[in-house]
Amino acid sequence: MLYEHLGARPRIHDTAVIAPTAVISGDVTIGEDCQVLHGAVITAEGGPITLGDNVIVMENALIRATAADAVHIGSHTLIGTLASIAGATVGNEVFFASGARVFNGAHVGDRCEVRVNAIVMRRALLPESTVVPIGWVAVGDPVQLFSPDQADAIAEAQPDLDFPGHVFGVDRDTPDLMVQLTERYGRSLARHADDHPA
Repeated sequence: MLYEHLGARPRIHDTAVIAPTAVISGDVTIGEDCQVLHGAVITAEGGPITLGDNVIVMENALIRATAADAVHIGSHTLIGTLASIAGATVGNEVFFASGARVFNGAHVGDRCEVRVNAIVMRRALLPESTVVPIGWVAVGDPVQLFSPDQADAIAEAQPDLDFPGHVFGVDRDTPDLMVQLTERYGRSLARHADDHPA
């Protein structure tokens, strides 16, 4: 289903195939010969999303842009089932396995592999041909790779990320952080009330 959001309509090349249960919302451009499979959601929440040519978005994957972080996905990239890409820049010929997660401000270079359930943290920079192993976490610039049992090292490598501040505009030290965050984000998401089929 295609939706107009905030006055922007998806632009989809004639050769792209979008499954009837996929959702494409807002300022989204999809290139030649792309495939977007059932249950996938591509939603431009205030920032644009661009998919190059021959991008495959598998079932139930999520691609989300924000006003702060647009999304660009290079050509010949495969986004696996249940993968999630939020506000990131992705090069060409990249493979995201099932359950891979990429967060706001990350840059994933050409021919990288983010394997099953691996995570690319906010603002991480993966140079060309980097492989993030199954379940591992990529952090920082220059990137460091951590196994999932290294929670303290992962936290130490990224103390200045301020996820609530950057993504939601709420100071992490706010006493009622989740109240402020959910109310502010809820108001932003409520803008979808005016969406209509494109």
